[in-house]
Amino acid sequence: MGHREDLLEGAKKCLVEKGFARTTARDVVAASGANLASIGYHYGSKDALLTQAYVELAREWGDAFRPEVAGDGGSLERFRSVWEGVISRQAESAPMWAASMEIVLDRDRLPQLREMLLAAEPEGRRGLTSMFTGIPEEELDERDVRTLGGLYQALLTGVMAQWLSNPEGAVTAEELTEALRRIAEGVRKSEG
Repeated sequence: MGHREDLLEGAKKCLVEKGFARTTARDVVAASGANLASIGYHYGSKDALLTQAYVELAREWGDAFRPEVAGDGGSLERFRSVWEGVISRQAESAPMWAASMEIVLDRDRLPQLREMLLAAEPEGRRGLTSMFTGIPEEELDERDVRTLGGLYQALLTGVMAQWLSNPEGAVTAEELTEALRRIAEGVRKSEG
């Protein structure tokens, strides 16, 4: 590997271990074996390097996350199965989730990264919708992506926050499924 790749790998390691705010350029240099001037030469700034590292981590995490899903699209069984897959990977996903939360909470400090995340949001919603419904991504319309994808994204963000802040008290796949079942029953009763 060259300095550019070494820096990227070092930055990814630092993001996982320390997050954005606590990672210094010297940390990246120590983790990569490159020199300090290489950051500016290859990436322009430490923040630009960390942004690229985050994008790479997110891509790797997304590519690796292919839960084995049971049940028909839209069923409670499938809903539970997807959440079991998400939650079972919580320990390995926690650094990625923490970095994501840090970006959301400090959105003005890293505007370039925020713009990248906003641009990728529809793709993430599309993937979540497909995973939960069983409908291939290319067959989803924009309303599906905005409504269903938005709900699944909101749920995922909330589940991530719970597991990061209080893993012992965080919601389980079974509890999420029971809640959805109860909501659906309440809707049916109120419309019946």
